[in-house]
Amino acid sequence: MERVQFELDPRHDHVELNQLLKLVGACDSGGAGKALVASGVVTVDGAVELRKTCKIRSGQRVSLGDVEIYVS
Repeated sequence: MERVQFELDPRHDHVELNQLLKLVGACDSGGAGKALVASGVVTVDGAVELRKTCKIRSGQRVSLGDVEIYVS
C-alpha cells in the first residue's frame, strides 16, 4: 500500500475531497476526483464517502485503491 502525506496550507483548515485527490496525483483534475468519489471507491477514515466536496481536515485518512492519504 502506498502512503502519501499531505500537508494542509496553514491558511486553510480543510481541503475539499475532490481537490485533495487532484493535489496528490490520484487523478488528473477536480472533475475526475468528483467522478471517483461518486463511484464509491473513496473512503474517509474507513467509511465510503460520496460527498464530492467533503471537507477533509488534519488528522483524517483518505483511501483510494492501494493509496492511503494522511492529512496533516
